[in-house]
Amino acid sequence: MTRTFDALVVGAGAGGLFAAARLAHAGYRTLVVERMDKVGGRASSTDVDGFTVNDGAIVIEVGGITEETFAEVGAEFDVRTPSVPVLYRVGGRNLDVTRGGWGVLLSTLTRQGAKLLSGIGAARTDDDALPGEELSTADWVARYSRSEAVQGVFRNMCASVFAVGSDELPARVFLTYFTRRSAFKRFGFCPQGTIGIWRSLAETITARGGEVWLSSEVSALHVSDGRVTGATVERDGGPVEITCTVAVSDTGPAATAALLGDGDLPADYRERVRAADRPCAMLAVNFASRERLLDVPGLLLFSTTDRLCYVASFTETCPEMAPPGWHLYVGASVPTPSVGAFDADDETERLLADLRKEVPGFDEARVLSTAVMRDGWPPQRAVAGYDLPPDTPVPNLWNVGDGVKEYANGGTTACAETAKLVVDRIRAAYPLPARA
Repeated sequence: MTRTFDALVVGAGAGGLFAAARLAHAGYRTLVVERMDKVGGRASSTDVDGFTVNDGAIVIEVGGITEETFAEVGAEFDVRTPSVPVLYRVGGRNLDVTRGGWGVLLSTLTRQGAKLLSGIGAARTDDDALPGEELSTADWVARYSRSEAVQGVFRNMCASVFAVGSDELPARVFLTYFTRRSAFKRFGFCPQGTIGIWRSLAETITARGGEVWLSSEVSALHVSDGRVTGATVERDGGPVEITCTVAVSDTGPAATAALLGDGDLPADYRERVRAADRPCAMLAVNFASRERLLDVPGLLLFSTTDRLCYVASFTETCPEMAPPGWHLYVGASVPTPSVGAFDADDETERLLADLRKEVPGFDEARVLSTAVMRDGWPPQRAVAGYDLPPDTPVPNLWNVGDGVKEYANGGTTACAETAKLVVDRIRAAYPLPARA
């Protein structure tokens, strides 16, 4: 059995669906192959006894490239924004910096706030003010303040946005993101769980003649004369042969390389892939309570925790995510180190200890799940600033997703950005032929 498509997309995670939706909208006959039985990948959602628990990504940026993609392809964008997106727990109280921004936050944290604010401001417009890649965010902050609370806030910002500790994230990345990119100024939750927006994209793909195969897996990409010509897909207990003009992979550069034969990629590129295959790690505890545990409409970030970087309150904005009368939360942390080996049991206990300390009533709450995201199921496949480019040595094969992010970006926003870049290149290099 052989099927023919213009474009093959491997993986129905965020990057794959963004790319496939753009391709299908542009008229390419598009096939998406996903090994799981649902869309969304590491940004999907799972039902746990009537609670909608997100598997990874929890917030979706509003007003940026993500929402623009939905508008362009005609997909429903059901995302609700909290009344106050982020609060900061400083000195035992929750601080709203919506109006004052960095100035209010830093002046509350430290007497050196003006110096830090000056350093951030300089980075906004002066390239020479951006430090080199060798300086970590933690070390950059230490130039201005030794305050534990200041270091804690920056550490937890790095963890929340990039899923990596401030001692492992280049300061240049942090400053570029918060001064020159969107920096998640507005975001929200999907009332169906994050999977809701991916289902919306998948519907636009099939509505335009594309196909989304779940519970299916690409076992090999086929290359002839230096180009991808098709793939073997394991589906319904047997192989299906696919032919295609272009291929896009959302499985990460290492997994993409593994789908090709040893002779299909140059040795130096395979070595670059191997060296860049350093996924981040994150832990999450999903919990619920009949009692309202936090007066928080969106995210609460912390300044002096051991591991806990944020708690998200879903049902303040999206009560549909829990059974009636329940409040749904998630608390997250990054381990030490956040890249490489760590003690998962110890890190879990540290996260739970922080939750008991910072969330009164947590001990009486119902823990729905505890997730350790690492290795093959990471929060991000590469530390921001160390990504490979989306192009590969095979001219009609590209990677998308959080392993090939544009500089100083992260999360699902980075997936939307790489998908647009790749699809623009496909449309330029492989325009559609006239069809009868």
